[in-house]
Amino acid sequence: MDTTSSPGSTALKNDATDPLDPTRRRQIRRVLVSSFIGSLIEWYDFYLFGLASALVFNQLFFPDFSNAAGTLASFATLAIGFFARPVGGAIWGHYGDKLGRKKMLVLSIILMGVGTTLIGLLPTYAQIGIAAPILLVVLRTLQGVAAGGEWGGAVLIAMEHSRSRRGFSTSIPQMGLTGGILLATGVFALLTQLPPDALLSWGWRLPFILSSVLVVVGLWIRLGVHESPVFLEAQKNADTADGERAPIIEVFRHPKTLLIAIALVVGPFAVSSIYSTYAAAYGLQTGFTRSEMSSVVLLSAAIGFLGQPIFGTLSDHWGRRNVTLIGLAMQAVSVVFLFNDLNSGNLGALYISMAAIAIGHSICYSPVAAWLGELFPTRLRYTGASLGYQLAGSIGGLTPLICAALLIAGGGTFNTGYIVAFGIAVNVLAFVAAMAARETSRDVL
Repeated sequence: MDTTSSPGSTALKNDATDPLDPTRRRQIRRVLVSSFIGSLIEWYDFYLFGLASALVFNQLFFPDFSNAAGTLASFATLAIGFFARPVGGAIWGHYGDKLGRKKMLVLSIILMGVGTTLIGLLPTYAQIGIAAPILLVVLRTLQGVAAGGEWGGAVLIAMEHSRSRRGFSTSIPQMGLTGGILLATGVFALLTQLPPDALLSWGWRLPFILSSVLVVVGLWIRLGVHESPVFLEAQKNADTADGERAPIIEVFRHPKTLLIAIALVVGPFAVSSIYSTYAAAYGLQTGFTRSEMSSVVLLSAAIGFLGQPIFGTLSDHWGRRNVTLIGLAMQAVSVVFLFNDLNSGNLGALYISMAAIAIGHSICYSPVAAWLGELFPTRLRYTGASLGYQLAGSIGGLTPLICAALLIAGGGTFNTGYIVAFGIAVNVLAFVAAMAARETSRDVL
């Protein structure tokens, strides 16, 4: 009998009943380190584009537009990467469930590094005209496809090697995500100290080109990781019919599970885009400097980074649902205060509200990786978790564009009521999904 044939079923012993030998403990540590560093590099690359979109791309690639229209076009280019992520999730998930997690993780980090480095070498609109934004879109699409497979592979190989304490184990690659935001924001915070002309002429290129060095380091570490033992066991036990089915087709035979997975991540994704990307651009319109906004976003990323293992571990003890609901509620309330403080021009108050929303996001985001992976059986886990996460990510990627449009619809700068309503609505949707999802923290892989 195939014990991995339906969502939530179990196949292998939990670590609590299967003591680990020293060799396997070392391999688990290497897997966690590899997942963290690989994710950090990939998400540094991906979110670097978001910061550049908020701070410089409107001037470099869309100079013929007004300030508002240029920002809108820049965020539209940012959103394209998020739309490409479900494509990457489907491709990487399919082959990750067929061929293994490790192979796809190696490919994803190479693809992301190439795309990001080429962005740093890209001529601007002033140099080659309309070809510049077109090439920017192509390279952003490449980034999106690579990122679409990274998250699922990184969290699942960590989860399937550890098997117990899955909330903690998956929080390590999740730390890579927030660490990537932290690193990207920190680099840009330093760059904003440059004179404006230097920043726009050559300074913005440096963090993109730096990716080529980081990728070599991440690739070396990732190549030394063993394939997931849970995947190998499931592959060995799979019957012929299961082996021939396309995982992408099988996932859509569980539409309720997939829809719950998507809705669970919508709130954390959208709010993350609001405070880590849109707020950076909006704050410039209300009178904050680039340096001030970079430092505020840097604080929020640091909080998210440190909170991941704490709240991931709590979800192992208190349950995925309980921890997630607390975080979603805190996020919804914090959105209101964030925009009040952005409009007030009070930097001290903005630090406080940004810290509050970052804590709420860390609480509800930390359990997501384990929860999504646990909702799907091993033979569909990479595809199902990646699709759920990345389809929600597409909505999150639209968030800066949606916020820019809602600001215009509301009457312009300082009229942020529609944006606040949107931020609350996505949290309510995720709240409903969390109530509908089954609790999985006690399941055994």
